[in-house]
Amino acid sequence: MEFDFADEQPKLLMLMYGLVAFVLVVGGLLLLLDAVPAWFARRREAQLVAASASGAPLPRRTRPREGIFAFFFLLPTLLLLAIGLVVPAIRTLLLSLMNRTSTEWVGLDNFGWMFSDDSIVRVLINTLVWVLLVPLVATGFGLIYAVLVDKARFEAVAKSLIFLPMAISFVGASIIWKFIYAYRGDGDQIGLLNQIVVSLGGEPKQWLLESPLNTLLLIVIMIWIQAGFAMVVLSAAIKAIPGDIVEAARLDGVSPWQMFWQITLPSIRPALIVVVVTLTIATLKVFDIVRTSTNGNYDTSVIANEMYNQAFRYGENGRGSALAVFLFILVIPVVIYQIRNLRQQREGR
Repeated sequence: MEFDFADEQPKLLMLMYGLVAFVLVVGGLLLLLDAVPAWFARRREAQLVAASASGAPLPRRTRPREGIFAFFFLLPTLLLLAIGLVVPAIRTLLLSLMNRTSTEWVGLDNFGWMFSDDSIVRVLINTLVWVLLVPLVATGFGLIYAVLVDKARFEAVAKSLIFLPMAISFVGASIIWKFIYAYRGDGDQIGLLNQIVVSLGGEPKQWLLESPLNTLLLIVIMIWIQAGFAMVVLSAAIKAIPGDIVEAARLDGVSPWQMFWQITLPSIRPALIVVVVTLTIATLKVFDIVRTSTNGNYDTSVIANEMYNQAFRYGENGRGSALAVFLFILVIPVVIYQIRNLRQQREGR
């Protein structure tokens, strides 16, 4: 197969323009970061030399100049945030107000479609079920693990095994659990769950085809992955409880159950909030598990998966963007709550 340079010339030209733009932007920022601080340093040194020669008091640093100096260091980050987050967010918001081809304004029609279409309402309900179950159950299991393995004989090994699913990608974990849920007619079962059912005298099922059971089975995958994360954070919080508080409680004769509810749980409350908030945001954005396991079929789709389908499979740019904006709106209250919680903790110290 011969290489036709004429056909590839536009692509190569665009590639060259991209490389030149990258070099100019990155090189300009690096030059700016090198030249501006050096100029301020030379100016400061000249002021100090002049002051020492004349016997005048040394000039003080002024906050406006320090602010300008800090601004040049923050400039690359601000530019990257604008290019990677702010501009796409504004563009997505505008697309959500337009039709599927982004040629006409349709106002809030795409958002009205979200709450009037039965299939999309099902998607929203599934997402709500995910958000209600995953953070609470995963945090609960993580707390149980953290309490049980704390100061145990093989604590390091137990924590490593519990945390191991976090080292697996969501896609890899989904494939593993697809084998567990696998169904093979009435013959020998290769799926662990069906094999257990058959060994107990039951009939094998196609677990991922039965709604709403299939959604709950997908939620199990997420809990299996995130419980290790919750365990690590909460275990560290438990170990940070002052020893004198624990010893005082033991001298007072509290039972292990009272120790957990009256000492351990209140002491690790900030860590619990962090874990629940982090898992809530991760659950709202869940995509890989649903995409790999069922592709969103059989009433298992969630917002992120439906957003992908509408925008890239069905060519509905407006509807896909509306789902993205709605997902962003759902995340905002969680982030605001976390910011307020961290601020209160900082002020309480």
